[in-house]
Amino acid sequence: MTDSPTGVDRDPDPRPLREDPPAESLRTRLWRHGFNLLPAYRGTGARVDHIGADWRYVRVRVPFNWRTRNAIGTIFGGSLYGAIDPVYLTMLRRVLGDGFTVWDKSAAIEFLEPGRDTLYAEFALTDAAIETLREELDPGESTDREYLVSLVDGDGTVHAACEKTLYVRRDE
Repeated sequence: MTDSPTGVDRDPDPRPLREDPPAESLRTRLWRHGFNLLPAYRGTGARVDHIGADWRYVRVRVPFNWRTRNAIGTIFGGSLYGAIDPVYLTMLRRVLGDGFTVWDKSAAIEFLEPGRDTLYAEFALTDAAIETLREELDPGESTDREYLVSLVDGDGTVHAACEKTLYVRRDE
């Protein structure tokens, strides 16, 4: 059911966390630690928990603590959006490589339920989606891609949902 002006589903089904994420490599583990040290990302209070060895899976955690709490005792919406903002862009840039330009174009976020626990977001890119991008874009051509990501608690209850639109162009 979507009665939202942004098009985000306001009544989503629970989305439990993956129990068996793809293995990290030493390189993605180092990237994860480096990402968590970036001042702009660190300031959100969120942390990248896991990056799959092929960059096609990422899990982010937003703890409920003094850094992320707002004046009314729930997780600050800016922390929620800041936690998910750069992830799909980074994943696509890593997976597609230097022959592509990837930029954020727009985002719509819906806050569905106050967050009073640690929230998680999982990001995944399928092989089919990556191959479609590689095959359909000739040099100089571009397209927009939409990705939906949900912030869920440990039980899979969706607290916020964000639809990100990314611009992807194959360089000449």
